[in-house]
Amino acid sequence: MSLFITSLNSGSNGNCYYVGNEQEAVLIDVGISRRQVETRMQRLGLSMQTVKAIFISHEHADHVRGISQLATKYQLPVFVTRRTLQHVRLPEQKFPIKALRSDEPAMIGELCVTAFPKLHDASDPHSFVVTYKNTNVGVFTDIGSPCEHLIKHFSQCHAAFLEANYDEQMLETSRYPFFLKQRIRGGKGHLSNQQALDLFLSYKPSFMSHVLLSHLSHENNHPQLAADLFMPHRDNTAVIVASRFEETPVFTVCA
Repeated sequence: MSLFITSLNSGSNGNCYYVGNEQEAVLIDVGISRRQVETRMQRLGLSMQTVKAIFISHEHADHVRGISQLATKYQLPVFVTRRTLQHVRLPEQKFPIKALRSDEPAMIGELCVTAFPKLHDASDPHSFVVTYKNTNVGVFTDIGSPCEHLIKHFSQCHAAFLEANYDEQMLETSRYPFFLKQRIRGGKGHLSNQQALDLFLSYKPSFMSHVLLSHLSHENNHPQLAADLFMPHRDNTAVIVASRFEETPVFTVCA
C-alpha cells in the first residue's frame, strides 16, 4: 500500500511535511503560513480535505508559526506533548488539542503516527514515523546526534525526511558567533551532512526508496554540496534535497 509524501518547505524559514494515503493525510509541523500551505498543496494537486491532523515536533517558531491559522480554518486536531504545549501559544478553544505521548501510536484513519524522543534543544522534542499498512515514512529533522531511537526507526523506513543541516567546514568558517556554532554542532542542535551520510550508510535498509535531505542551513550548507555527498552512495534510493523556498514533487512510497 502506498504513501504519498512531499516537503512543502524545509529550513529555518519554515518546515512543513505532508504524509498521506488516498483518503487521509497528516502534516508534521506547520512553520509556514496557511496561505503557503494551501497554495503549495494546490500546485501539487493535493487537497486540504485529506489532511486530518497536525503533529508538532517541538516549539521552535520555524515549526509552529502557521499552525493556529491552518488548524482554525480546517478544524484540525493538533497533537502536541504537554511540555511542548507549555512553550507554544495555541488557542485551544479554536481547534482540538490532543495529547501526544512518546511511543504511543495515534491513529488518524488508517494512518498510524508514532512519536519518539530526539536530541534537540527544545522542551520535549520528538521525531515521527507514519505507517500505513506495512509502509513506514520517517520525519527526522532538528536532531543533535543519532540516538538509538533514531537508528531503530530509520532502519525500518521505506522513505525518510533526514536532516542534513550544515557542512562542517562551512560552519567552522562562517560568520556565526562561536556560541551559535557550538549550539548547532554541540549534540542537541542539528545533524551535519556527514552525520546524516554516516547514518544513511550504516543503517539504511535495502528497501528504502527515497531520502529527502531536509532542513539545510542557508548560511552553512548548499543543496548541491549535500546532494553530491550522498549521490555516490545512494544505490537504489532516490536522493532529493528539500527546498527552503518551494515544495518538492509528490513521491509515492510503497512497501
